[in-house]
Amino acid sequence: MNTTTRLIAAAALAACSVGAFAQKGETVKIAWIDPLSGLMAPVGSNQLKSFQFFAEKFSKTNPAGVKFEIIGIDNKLSPAESLNALKAAMDQGVRYITQGNSSGIAGALIDAINKHNERNPGKEVIFLNHSAVDPDFTNSKCSYWHFRFDADTSMKIEAMTTFMKDDQAIKKVYLLNQNYSHGHQVAKFAKENLARKRSDVQIVGEDLHPLAQVRDFSPYIAKIKASGADTVITGNWGSDLALLVKAANEGGYNGKFYTYYTGVTGTPTALGQSGGGRVYQIAYGHYNMGGQMDKWAAEFKTKFNDDFYTHSIIRIYESLGAAMAKAKSTDPVKVAAAMEGLKFMTFNGEVEIRKTDHQLQQPLYMTVWQKADKKYAYSPENTGMTLAPVKDFPSYVASTPTSCQMKRPG
Repeated sequence: MNTTTRLIAAAALAACSVGAFAQKGETVKIAWIDPLSGLMAPVGSNQLKSFQFFAEKFSKTNPAGVKFEIIGIDNKLSPAESLNALKAAMDQGVRYITQGNSSGIAGALIDAINKHNERNPGKEVIFLNHSAVDPDFTNSKCSYWHFRFDADTSMKIEAMTTFMKDDQAIKKVYLLNQNYSHGHQVAKFAKENLARKRSDVQIVGEDLHPLAQVRDFSPYIAKIKASGADTVITGNWGSDLALLVKAANEGGYNGKFYTYYTGVTGTPTALGQSGGGRVYQIAYGHYNMGGQMDKWAAEFKTKFNDDFYTHSIIRIYESLGAAMAKAKSTDPVKVAAAMEGLKFMTFNGEVEIRKTDHQLQQPLYMTVWQKADKKYAYSPENTGMTLAPVKDFPSYVASTPTSCQMKRPG
């Protein structure tokens, strides 16, 4: 082989090597767009710290060899502010967006990202949805550029009512939810599922209240008590759940609460020592998962004097690392294609990003508020209480069908 041929061959091998590991050493910027001001600021602050904490962890271990960097932007829980934040992030060259607090905001972001990607080939953006659970986002409004890592409301209510149907003490249910798409969907699916599984159960009241504006829930508790309801179903989160359970304690309401977000900032403190055995949470994780999750939770608490509860963050990093390694690229077009149908191991076994609609298929857990003990020792907000698992729902049980007719690029 002459010198020229050897140089050409060496260059070709080097090009192949660079191509195979093109993403190694790259910094992948993710814009986090959620509230850092107003009544929901404590939730946003916790989640931003969580994203940053695990960015450091997964930058060292992901199979793609990339470094994750989080850019936090306060959206003031406003769709308009969120769209401004999205534009600012894209102007900085950010190609990955995450948000989750308010399905109303998530819907606005999905629409904006769809339009941007259609109009700007080569500058596509992916939306990594960590907590916005409106089922429409993986049904009638599904998008190729949207991936959801939480379980949607149809999945959560399916599991919740499967658990509730065996409790014959439940006779009268009150639906209390936030007045936007998420709250509407919780009420809708709760009524449909109870009618199908427990036709004897009465819906004795239903209320929708403004998101993150109510400071005194005592009038709602008075209505619940007057209705004779023995159980409340609520998708409330943040201050809207913390203040609700506080009002229930002060107003002497002793019925059961079935919730999504009991473990989220503020609610454990509002419950305190009360509510034991009466407050339930359906979610894709909980405070006593065991193994590596317990170690991370303890480290997070030591570092921030706060509790880690948004477990979808871990799955976002796991799936991005796996997809970027598979695609050998950080290009959102290639990564989106690699994420479709992706199966990966996580803290509770193998999960799958369903190709049809980009909804993560995952187990769910029913937990109950009770005193912490040797078996379930983690105590959120140092209350001496915990959320103890009482029922596990494998992925196939919690899964619900999709009507998504996804439009794919090309």
